[in-house]
Parts: sequence; C-alpha cells; structure tokens
Amino acid sequence: MNPLALPPELAAQLADAVTRWELTAYTTGPANRPAAEEGVRAAYRGAGLPEPEQIIWLPSPAQAAVAATVLAGDTETRTAAGESQAFPEALLGLDAGSPVRDLVRTAPWERVRAQTTSLLTPAGWAAAWEFVNATCWPRVNRLAGEIRRGIGRLVAAPTGTTATSPVARRRRPRSDSSVEMLLRRVTLDAVLGQHDAPWLAFFEAFGETFKIDLAPLDGLMRVAREAGWWWPFERVVLICERPAELHLDDLGRLHRAVGPALAFPDGFALHAWHGMPVPAEFGAAMADLSVARIREEPNAELRRVMLEHFGFDRYLLESGAEAMHRDETGVLWKAEVADDEPLVMVEVVNSTPEPDGTSRTSFLRVPPWTTTARQGVAWTFGLSAEEYEPLRQT
Repeated sequence: MNPLALPPELAAQLADAVTRWELTAYTTGPANRPAAEEGVRAAYRGAGLPEPEQIIWLPSPAQAAVAATVLAGDTETRTAAGESQAFPEALLGLDAGSPVRDLVRTAPWERVRAQTTSLLTPAGWAAAWEFVNATCWPRVNRLAGEIRRGIGRLVAAPTGTTATSPVARRRRPRSDSSVEMLLRRVTLDAVLGQHDAPWLAFFEAFGETFKIDLAPLDGLMRVAREAGWWWPFERVVLICERPAELHLDDLGRLHRAVGPALAFPDGFALHAWHGMPVPAEFGAAMADLSVARIREEPNAELRRVMLEHFGFDRYLLESGAEAMHRDETGVLWKAEVADDEPLVMVEVVNSTPEPDGTSRTSFLRVPPWTTTARQGVAWTFGLSAEEYEPLRQT
C-alpha cells in the first residue's frame, strides 16, 4: 500500500471501521431478530421492492441454504427434493418468487462503490482497499469460504432436525445428487450478513470521511450488525442465526483441538485444526493420544495434526527414536513415520543457564535429508553447515 495515496483522515476512519466491523464478523450468540427484520424491510424499500410477505428464520446457513435450494428450484428439483425426503413439505409448497439478491444487495453496492471510486485517484482507491485487504478481508473471507465448503459437503437434513457434520455422510437416494449440486451453487446467492463486514467497513469509512450517501446500504448494514446470512426472494426472506461458537487461531483460521471450531444452534458444525478440516470424532482422539494411536492413523494429514498436538519432542522420546548424529551443536534424532517422511529433529541445549541454574533443552525440527546436528542447526538459520560459525551460543 502506498501511504501517500491514502488521505490521513480516510486511513484513520478505515482503521476504526475495520475494528468495529471485525467484531461484528466474529460475533456469536442469538441474533437480534426484530432489528434484523427491520433491516431486511429497509433493504427491500431501498431497492424499490415491496416488503417481503414472510421472513423465515433458520438456525444455520446450512438449513437456510437447503431451504433456498428448494425455493429457487424448478419442478424437477422440487420433485427430487420430495422423493429424497430431505426437505420439509411446507417449503415445497411455498411460492417465494424469484431471487432478488441483485436488486437488494448488488445494485446498491455498486451505487455506493461508484461514489467511492470518484473520490480518489485509482491509486488512492486501490490503497484504501489494500488497507482493508491487509487486515479484515482475508480472515473473514476465509471463514465465509469454510462455511460454504461445509454446506457443500453437507447432506441436507429436514428443517427441525439436527444438521449432520459436514464430514459425516450417510447413504442417500440417487435423486439427492442434483439437489446437492444446487446446494453448493445456492451458497453463492446469499447475502452474507455479518460476514459482509470487510466491504461494509470500507464503505462506512468513506461515508464518514467524505460524507457520501450510505442510505442505499442502510438496510444491509442493519441486518449485518444483527444476524447471519440471508437469502432474499420476491415474497420471502430466509435468514439465519449467527454461530453459537467460534474458535480461531492467531491467524484467524478455524481451530479447536476438542469440539467444533464453528457451531450453529442446530448442530451444523465445522471441525478444524489450524484451518484444516478434521472429522468430528477427531477431538476425542486428540484428547487421548499415544504413540500407538498416531502410528495407527491412516490419513497422513491427520497424523501430522496429531503429531503437532502430541508434541514432536515427546513423540521422539516415547517412540524409540534413533540418535543419528552427535556433535558440539547437539543431537540429531530420527523417528520413522508410516507412509510419510521421517520426523527428524535436533536436540540443543541453551548454553545460557535459566535463573534456577538449569539449562533448557529444545528440539528443532529439520528437513528429513539432514545428516548431522550441525547441518540441522545451521538450516534453522538459513545457513549451510560450513557457514554456521556462531560467535556466541545462546
């Protein structure tokens, strides 16, 4: 980002807006339904549409996507849905009209965007967006993407029942295949509510700085502050609750060792370890790990997660690892891992004593091709063994 291209007042407003809207993006707990519904009606009025006749609340974007798949489907799709017994009969008979996302969300979005682009040079506008892109956008967009993928992996469950975990699948009739394809597609038709935070922060900062008219986005902002994803149709709106739980690591990735990293009130949940999807039952295995359990895990990616959680140094000690080499820098250890590269680490001792007089031992993971302890320690500094000549060990 070129700081000279970004007016100081706009930079300050962007920082404040991003902070506020990030909190909105990660808010959990029950939606404020009355306020969200008022926001929906305001969005319809702002788009020049009659207010929706029905606003239907659903406990998760999974069930809302299922319902939207039915409402947007043709006769063949609805017939397939009925035969698969994957959808509630009440939705099969509901005439919601056509989707109106373009009118409710895209058109006002573009009107405000046109105002913002006219206020700065192209470089200034790009710098403003880069400011948001460097902070709020990647994390929130990744979270929305994980929800989409989770819904895509979901076998639809009837309204009122608990949605299955996205990694748990059941056998289903052949007619579900076309419904599943539509289910994946319909997630792109949602207004993302709280997960539209990056763009809303961007526009709000411009509004505060340049006093541009944000009225076209008023309804969208009101819904985003109070609820989750929603699907607008001519006569019906499907809107869902916010997550009941959300657990992220320091990089903003879904992460939890035991239990779902993201969970909605109906049980729709995503389990992940530092952003990597894991089975729902994986947490129980993580709570009671052993060398034998790690070795038995057939999935290489999950096995690496287990190793990380168990501790590489602990695994070396308890797995009967072989000391491959010793020199003045430390000890090179190697443990074989089935169907994967071996675990190779250098054991080093801190030459500076701790306050209690003891010396701290550390294990440094190094590439599997490492053959000497010096080579391994040098690699951690980006040096070759010949280049590594520390003036003072710490």
